[in-house]
Amino acid sequence: MMKSNKTLNKSAGINTSYSWLVTALVRALVVILCVMTAVFFIIRIVPGDPAKMILGEYSTPEAIESMHHTLGLDLPLWEQFTRFVKTLLTHGDTGNSIIVGTSARELIAERAPVTLLLIVMACVLAIIIALLLATLAATHKDKLLDHLIRIFPTITLGMPIFWVGLLLILVLSVRLHWFPVGGIGEGWNGTLYSLTLPAITVAFSQIPTLVRSLRAQMLEVLESDFVVTLKAAGIPSRVILFKHVLRNSALPTLMLLGVNISYLIGGTLVVEQVFGIKGIGSLLFTSISKRDFPVIQGIALYCAISVVIISLLIEIISWWLDPRTKGKQ
Repeated sequence: MMKSNKTLNKSAGINTSYSWLVTALVRALVVILCVMTAVFFIIRIVPGDPAKMILGEYSTPEAIESMHHTLGLDLPLWEQFTRFVKTLLTHGDTGNSIIVGTSARELIAERAPVTLLLIVMACVLAIIIALLLATLAATHKDKLLDHLIRIFPTITLGMPIFWVGLLLILVLSVRLHWFPVGGIGEGWNGTLYSLTLPAITVAFSQIPTLVRSLRAQMLEVLESDFVVTLKAAGIPSRVILFKHVLRNSALPTLMLLGVNISYLIGGTLVVEQVFGIKGIGSLLFTSISKRDFPVIQGIALYCAISVVIISLLIEIISWWLDPRTKGKQ
């Protein structure tokens, strides 16, 4: 009888797990579909005519009308949307660039490696610096070091990311000559070196919230009963801190990073402009200025899909690492 109950409980847990996973996947799919629809219609509300961008300011109405027909912009909006969805589902593309004539997917793929590398570097730096500052603050609670670290998020949280980038360029590049002012260096080492300062700038926007969250979680764990028991058992403080406290405190901060991933990607695109990096950000701003609909749609859509996928993965990892959340989703 007991064995039968255990089997039923295990089956119920598995069913709950699969149900939660299916719900999360459906939710992610719905978000992607909503973003896809919003991207298509919102861009067409923005003032500006791609045909005039191509033909020039002094083009004739007949030439503009002919270009509209060539680009398919004279079709009803619903038919344009149908073509957009069909191209996206069959080719994974949003069409050819109106200005260049090349596939939007190819243009984005050409610029994506630099942007992805910058995002990864920024995430790594943000996590490392946040771990260091939060650990120092939590282990020196209400002391001078703790107060100084707590002031840091308060001051920096409202700073615009482009202003931080310009400030870092002025101090670390122009004055101290530690990093290049902008651009991408040659070779792997040159690329990493030239992307270090932009990565610090992007990480700067995430560090304050991560430090605040991780410090609060660490203080809560440090005051818990099991940590008091471990200290009474004579286990070294360093072992308790790194093996138990950080492990139990990192999960909420990881989820916070997942929530803020959209801000991180958006900040990366802005920082690329500040540092003159030819990534997806520069392609986006160029496409917006020229009303290149397919490229704008592709960048917005691929970024949105990346945010949804990363958020979903972090949610799954958090659910898997924390047994308390199983069966409660």
